Amino acid sequence: TGETMGSMIAAIAYIKPHIIGLDIEDFDTIINLVHSLIVKNTTAKSALEIALYDLKAKSEKLPLYQMLGGTQTRFKTDITISMGEIDKMVTDSLDAVALGYDTLKIKIGDDPQKDVERVIAIHDTLDDNIKLRLDANQGWSAQESVSLLHALERQDIIAEFIEQPVRADDHEGLKYIKERVRTPLLADESIFSVKDARRLLEMQAIDYVNIKLAKTAGITQALELADLCKGFNTKCMIGCMLEGPISVAAGVHVASAKADVITMLDLDAVSLLASHPVESSIIFNESEIILSEDVGLGAKYTNSTPIIN
Repeated sequence: TGETMGSMIAAIAYIKPHIIGLDIEDFDTIINLVHSLIVKNTTAKSALEIALYDLKAKSEKLPLYQMLGGTQTRFKTDITISMGEIDKMVTDSLDAVALGYDTLKIKIGDDPQKDVERVIAIHDTLDDNIKLRLDANQGWSAQESVSLLHALERQDIIAEFIEQPVRADDHEGLKYIKERVRTPLLADESIFSVKDARRLLEMQAIDYVNIKLAKTAGITQALELADLCKGFNTKCMIGCMLEGPISVAAGVHVASAKADVITMLDLDAVSLLASHPVESSIIFNESEIILSEDVGLGAKYTNSTPIIN
């Protein structure tokens, strides 16, 4: 997103005096202030939005997902297999399956030939019921993407999707790939806003959209983005950065609210953390995430020391 810890703290500190003391019942006004007082700063705005939606749901004495109209409480997430040497990636994949994951997101993108070898090695090691998702993180050109995906498809390896194989601004490259391969194409870094998604969907350049609250500046636009995708009959995945349980929990609540269009979860960040100062009634059990009936998010920091005074 281009932000740093310092820039996020500064952005929140700038917005803070404009919203402190307002009534949470004037929710739309507060949300509009968060977004109109400063441009971009999407992760900082997301943090504020998550706190505000939590407070609003608590004021209504409802779990956030119910306030947003959701009913689903049980979810399955994939887990990321970090890019590295082939043997290590195969071992990590087997370890993930042993923990109960049936969907793996394979990070690739630094060496085209090695990328193909990585995916083939992992695919050939695992049972057929294990689904693979590929994430090249903008590492290929459009032509490389087509060549590499064809190489996999000739081996009867068609991943659930290939995520963002080309640069974020290479919209024509995305369309070039989609028109030439069988593997579905998911846009991540290309989409921060509803406007970004609309352009790619109107171009028929992608198959799926990855929604991340840190990109959409929070819950409000994430919901709008899901609604846009529904209008284009396009399924979404909800993903995360390396975030803690509070932010990931917010993503799960959004997934519940828009379960008809958000059909894939990439919310493994909590499983990748060694520790975190969070009290949560939400169950994060490796691949399984279960929302609780607690009001609001169902998660809170146990350390009461404020980051911003």
